[in-house]
Amino acid sequence: MPALGQVAEATVVALAMSGDRAAFTELVRRRQAAVRGLLRRLSRDSALADDLAQLTFIKAWRALPQLRSVAAFGGWLRRLAVNTWLEHRRSNPSGLTTLDEGAPEPIAPRSSVDEALDLDRALLQLSPDERLCVVLAYHEGMSHGEISEATRMPLGTVKSHVKRGAERLRGLLAGYPAPEEQLHVG
Repeated sequence: MPALGQVAEATVVALAMSGDRAAFTELVRRRQAAVRGLLRRLSRDSALADDLAQLTFIKAWRALPQLRSVAAFGGWLRRLAVNTWLEHRRSNPSGLTTLDEGAPEPIAPRSSVDEALDLDRALLQLSPDERLCVVLAYHEGMSHGEISEATRMPLGTVKSHVKRGAERLRGLLAGYPAPEEQLHVG
């Protein structure tokens, strides 16, 4: 059998579901950056995100035998990470206020190197629920229905959070050229 790093993910998931620790270690290697990135965007704290990612993978190892389909692994793991963050948020509500309690200030564009950092700063100015819904919709590519299912928020609430959060981000990042304007530089 080839090394696990070269095996299709569905096969690795199936092996991990049967209790193969090496296969699960390979899944962690493949997915940890995405899970940590999602949790960093949601939590605003790298150390906390790393802890929550580790907790997510511990929960995944324990619950993996109940996974219904190997093809569903990616979405299942993402929902598990979101639920881990939501559980943390419910147990620690005092640490989840926005950074700027006053009116948000627009973020002035600097260089393309700083664009991702500016987006992260702008995301920090959204409410936790808006940030959650915006990150899941735009960064993770989840549909409103999938977000509703993962967060247990009503569909209309998810749509409102996505719309309101996206509008606030557009206002905060108004100094940046629109994506189509960036293509026509010259």
